[in-house]
Amino acid sequence: VKPGCRVSYQSHERRSEHWVVVRGTATIVLDDKTYTLEEGMSTDVPTGTKHRIGNTTTSDLVFIEVQRGDYFGE
Repeated sequence: VKPGCRVSYQSHERRSEHWVVVRGTATIVLDDKTYTLEEGMSTDVPTGTKHRIGNTTTSDLVFIEVQRGDYFGE
């Protein structure tokens, strides 16, 4: 995620996600609550949770997203 950018605020009804920050600092929103994740930290995004990940720093953010569920076309 480039500096100053973020992904859309969304939720998924048939899958959950797990995010791991590989490089940089992530600003995440889960159901309207904002958190910060540093390198090496991770979080789960349960099914149905509104979520977003963004980068408010001046360096690139690299993260891994693992999706779990029975449908991934959302």
